[in-house]
Amino acid sequence: MTKSNNGPFTHHERLRYSYLLKNLAYLNGQQASEFNYLQSKLDAYEAERSYGRYQEQREDDYQAAWRQPYDNRRESYREPDYENVHQLTDEGLPIYREEAPQSRPERKKVPKKGRPISKTASKPSPQPAKKKRPKKKRRLKKVVKLVLSCLSLGVVFLVLAMAYQFYKGTDLSAAGNNGKSYQPALVETFNGKDTRDGVNILILGSDQRVSQESTDARTDSIMVINVGNKEGKIKMVSFMRDTLVNIKGASESEYSQDLKLNSAFNIGEQNNHQGAELIRETLKRNFDIDIKYYAMVDFETFATGIDTLFPNGVEINAKFSTVDGKKVSSVKVPDDLRMDKNGHVPNQTIKIGEQNMDGRTLLNYARFRKDDEGDYGRTKRQQQVIQAMMKQVKNPLSLFKGPEALGKVYSLTSTNMSMTEMLDLGLSNAGSFKNGISSQTIPSDGDWVDNYDLYGGQGIEIDFDSYQAKLKKLGFR
Repeated sequence: MTKSNNGPFTHHERLRYSYLLKNLAYLNGQQASEFNYLQSKLDAYEAERSYGRYQEQREDDYQAAWRQPYDNRRESYREPDYENVHQLTDEGLPIYREEAPQSRPERKKVPKKGRPISKTASKPSPQPAKKKRPKKKRRLKKVVKLVLSCLSLGVVFLVLAMAYQFYKGTDLSAAGNNGKSYQPALVETFNGKDTRDGVNILILGSDQRVSQESTDARTDSIMVINVGNKEGKIKMVSFMRDTLVNIKGASESEYSQDLKLNSAFNIGEQNNHQGAELIRETLKRNFDIDIKYYAMVDFETFATGIDTLFPNGVEINAKFSTVDGKKVSSVKVPDDLRMDKNGHVPNQTIKIGEQNMDGRTLLNYARFRKDDEGDYGRTKRQQQVIQAMMKQVKNPLSLFKGPEALGKVYSLTSTNMSMTEMLDLGLSNAGSFKNGISSQTIPSDGDWVDNYDLYGGQGIEIDFDSYQAKLKKLGFR
């Protein structure tokens, strides 16, 4: 066969190259090897022609190109086997016998049929092989992701379910323990003030529901709790209800201490339900302390809340003073929640010593004042009850126990704190329990003088300058 004047190929090679190029995507191993050879020959020709040395180096370049396979093909491709040519096509092109593959070649990405192929496209640069991750590790990672996703969804559904149960509990259409139906407690006007150290919360216990009919309500529990202070402790101070104080707009003069402290609550309730606010103003006026929040519960709400949070009761060491100068092993206390239709209140017997009290028993224990310590003894027992509850609720997440019942308790509690603020205060001060709880009663035992209020009722007179200094030292200012 003669060579063509249009390149390094013979007439047969040029036709063969054109055929292979058009069918590049469908070449078998031997045809690809042949195309490598022809392409290398063409590349060598074009390179040598630019330097004018094609004729002298033609044979050497032919051999060099023949030994090195085309870089876009497998290294296992072999030279064309011209000796095995035994048949020609009608156009004079050789037909080669197909070779059985020695090993399955790695598939290469080739252009799709019909897409133009350039010379540069026929020789893409080799890419480094990517390391494959072990299948077991990838499967484990997928399983972990799936588990975490399920847990996250589970937590979300749990929170939503608890929120639903909580708000369901705020529906007070069901009757209470005494057969009555109640309306939600009013949120009273309360102009809370920030304190210098921590947050002060006013706790009030009322003998009636704080609702539209509560103008005759009284309180025998007045306590301020300080949380989030620099010492990282929980502090509480109880004010005896019979302490004679000055109440703005009610006392005889601007400076006379002539009304009992708990009178401020009753007077405030009669003035468009501002009992908690007037207590706050009176404590500021007489003791110079600021209070941010308030929470007020009635007897039934207190008992329900205790039974909800502590299904097994509150562990407490019951203590009483002497009664008529004699030591006692038990006392009979009024059982207000068991009052019958005729207004008769039965008694409940409470023994001295360690025991678990349910909500009703704990309420009766905290309200008892007919031992020889009187109102001072009751104030001490109220502090003891609060401390026992706080010690038992070391984990604020226990607030999520019985969300429906808690919703009821929250609805029956008069407070200016939202549920979010309650949880925030609980969670942010969870570590305060381990630092202890400090308590103070004002006045201290015997540190008062008996006197009478403006209406002739018996009260106690104290030194306000001394107790203002104590409160400042304790961090309630």
